[in-house]
Amino acid sequence: MAPMAARADNSPTPGAEHVGIKPLTVHIGAEIDGLDLTRPLAAAETEAIRRALLRWKVVFFRSQRLDHRQHIDFARNFGEPTPAHVVFGGDAEYPEIYPVKKFRAAIAARPASQRAWTDWHTDVTAAVNPPMASILRGVVVPPYGGDTHFANMAAAYAALSPAMQEFLGGLRAVHRFKPADEDPNAADYNAMVARNPLVAEHPLVTVHPETGERVLYANPEFTGDIVGLGPRESEALLEFLWEHSIRAEFCVRFKWEPGSIAFWDNRATLHQAIRDVYASDFDREFYRVTLNGAIPVGVDGRPSARLSGEPIAPLR
Repeated sequence: MAPMAARADNSPTPGAEHVGIKPLTVHIGAEIDGLDLTRPLAAAETEAIRRALLRWKVVFFRSQRLDHRQHIDFARNFGEPTPAHVVFGGDAEYPEIYPVKKFRAAIAARPASQRAWTDWHTDVTAAVNPPMASILRGVVVPPYGGDTHFANMAAAYAALSPAMQEFLGGLRAVHRFKPADEDPNAADYNAMVARNPLVAEHPLVTVHPETGERVLYANPEFTGDIVGLGPRESEALLEFLWEHSIRAEFCVRFKWEPGSIAFWDNRATLHQAIRDVYASDFDREFYRVTLNGAIPVGVDGRPSARLSGEPIAPLR
């Protein structure tokens, strides 16, 4: 789809005045109402959602009881879905659908393909072309616990000093899947990662392809060494950037309900599934569709480089 420039205002999209946009914080997150996502969207409705996504980085919908096919159809309004997960696979009948499940039996032993994320991350930045966006829907939702945090990485970059911005603009870092150590199924997880060893070198600051914003592009789950820096220099700088990025003013915390949907711009956000639900007996069953992304580009115009593995290809 053709890029669309973001608008700073919250004025209604012509033809979609019935679509409500309710910001949740100053920098990130908005709830959208006035739509039934089980039905086909009009062009103006699609544009209204896209505008809100670019402005608020993650948008949320309530009381949307979509099935797998409706979930995929909704996603296709905004891009081309990828295979469910480039490493871990997904639903056999619906190859676009990635299940994110936690059942009571999983408290003691989670299947490797359902390993809970342990830290903040941007989806699959080990690939040279990480997903453009992700759309996650809640089906079985705990009564409390299991919230999701999101952080605006454009706002995080903008809050850095000009000297730090200039320094970071010339740096690149290596992204890869980090091995599991203490997970009960670490061996199976590590074997799956080894079968498709994705490794990419990305700029530490990227330029958002639609809004033109500069975005801090590093996350604890995938980002390793900074190219050209010593190990301790790299470690110290990344720890500072991660601590800076998740300051409260850049974040929103979403409390799920059955039928909730979160749609985030993977090019400009971090997110974290909060692990408190694993200390409960509550079940949690979610499903995700990801949209194919372009190769990121740094402020110097240099694109990311593939070091290992193939680019993610969309499902046609």
